[in-house]
Amino acid sequence: MQTVIARIEQAVQQAAAATTPRLLAVSKKQPVERLQSLYGLGQRHFGESYVQEALAKMAQFGSAEIVWHFIGPVQSNKTKQLAAHFDWVQSVDRMKILRRLNDQRPADLPPLNVLLQLKVGDEDSKSGAQVADVLSMADAAKGMSRIKLRGLMCIPPPSDQLATQRAYFNQAHQLFDSMRQKYPDMDTLSMGMSGDLEAAIMEGSTMVRIGTDLMGRRD
Repeated sequence: MQTVIARIEQAVQQAAAATTPRLLAVSKKQPVERLQSLYGLGQRHFGESYVQEALAKMAQFGSAEIVWHFIGPVQSNKTKQLAAHFDWVQSVDRMKILRRLNDQRPADLPPLNVLLQLKVGDEDSKSGAQVADVLSMADAAKGMSRIKLRGLMCIPPPSDQLATQRAYFNQAHQLFDSMRQKYPDMDTLSMGMSGDLEAAIMEGSTMVRIGTDLMGRRD
């Protein structure tokens, strides 16, 4: 964990970034013992992509003060469980999903933190919404009381070229900056993983999602 934190801090210094991005531990397909180990080191934000696996881990942790993020593709038949059990859903890419999460968020819980997933690049295999759809969802979210729009997330096509990585992340940053003028509660730009976190931080990421480099190879 200290190696990852040092890498983030170095990138922040090199980029002269205003803030240090939050570290989200991508814990999908990791045994609960590895989560518990990181929890013991002070890590509190964990990202999961599979609902049933995540619910099992939540049950094992019990009342521990963990902030659970859902970061995988959202299926319509899973929105009720996501709305009831997660603190954040980072991968909202359709109006239907946004509405269902709002309608199904229990009234006794605080509003669900939501990120809209922007599609960057032309990879067919990647989820995400086009800019026009992101803007439509953001406008609709203003009238939804059970969700709180916190910002954007993106997963660009893989590249080992810094300039290419930065170009993808810059698309998200430009949209994020323009949207914040209309939606001042937006404070989160989730982008950057193990292979491109430096480029993401250079382009204004406020949250990086780190899996293998933080937790080891998945079982």
